[in-house]
Amino acid sequence: MDARAPGDHSGGMERQRLGGPEFAPETTYLNTPGSGLLPARAAAALREEAVASASYGTMGVDYFGPAAAARASFARLVGTAPDRVAVGSSVAVSSALIAASLPEGAEVLVPEGDFSSLVNPFAARPGLRVRTAPLEGLADAVRPGTALVAFSAVQALDGRIADLAAVRAAARAHGARTLLDVTQGAGWLPLEARRFDYVVCGAYKWLLCPRGTSFLVVAEDAPQPPALHAGWVAGADPGESNYGPVERLAEDARRYDEPHGHLAHVGARHSLALLEEIGVAAVHAHNTALAARYRAGLAELGYEALPAPGSAIVTVPALAAAHGPLAREGVLVAVRAGKLRAGFHLYNTADDVDRLLALLKRLDLPRS
Repeated sequence: MDARAPGDHSGGMERQRLGGPEFAPETTYLNTPGSGLLPARAAAALREEAVASASYGTMGVDYFGPAAAARASFARLVGTAPDRVAVGSSVAVSSALIAASLPEGAEVLVPEGDFSSLVNPFAARPGLRVRTAPLEGLADAVRPGTALVAFSAVQALDGRIADLAAVRAAARAHGARTLLDVTQGAGWLPLEARRFDYVVCGAYKWLLCPRGTSFLVVAEDAPQPPALHAGWVAGADPGESNYGPVERLAEDARRYDEPHGHLAHVGARHSLALLEEIGVAAVHAHNTALAARYRAGLAELGYEALPAPGSAIVTVPALAAAHGPLAREGVLVAVRAGKLRAGFHLYNTADDVDRLLALLKRLDLPRS
């Protein structure tokens, strides 16, 4: 294909990875919504720490340092303060903590088809009433008596971006609290976590961290959930909180910390530092330009992507059968709910998009 695909308005974007030498994948990797690629610096740090673990134990020489650095870096990337951030291992655990804090009979409003790790802890908590609404009508669905609106900034299935301001305003108008899942947005979508009561994030996707890295943000003026899974790391002085009940928990969000996977955070601090160096605004411009290029090429080939304006995720119902042939060519995408999903991130280039389009053209699958 030409340097600029027909219909492309990227201004002749450079065919370079934003991460430069940090990335040299042997595949055409377009599955960041499933999991991201580790930068070279993170992989190197993990190798070094794994070797050190053979002599110094699996908590390393400095157990808390990497997690503290990752916490601070994440806070800067999503627009909040480090003391409002807890480190954890999964979105589901953080969501369950918020679910457990709600009173009996509370109504939780969620978008239809949102990701299970966010939604299911509320459905599994006895005594809560979970109500769904279409994402586009979520703000209008908030009503008196709604206790919490739990929703993703970006939908994992199709990349639709929620109207964050509208949902936040509607929740405030009706006295509801907000829980925002930024797993599919943090790292490429500009966000202000401080505008929401609670924020959860699985960091192994767009934030390029090892699996087992997640974050929970609890706003200072939001109801503070009971620290139900607090262990020694959640103590005001972890060194003095090893035996028996913890007498004094941390005053800030660290009281919600889980005993973190050391190796995961050794990698995370370097991945998050790279994203800070590049900047979310630059990643956003790069990712969305690539997604726009792909959408334009799909339209030229006669395929229709699901609507998701401004997203880095592009999902096409008619192309699920392309998954296997693409994988055999080293192009890694995903099939979700019978639809082909691709995500474009800082290690992707216009050449990756053009290669994907060229293969789809060659496959010539049915358009519907």
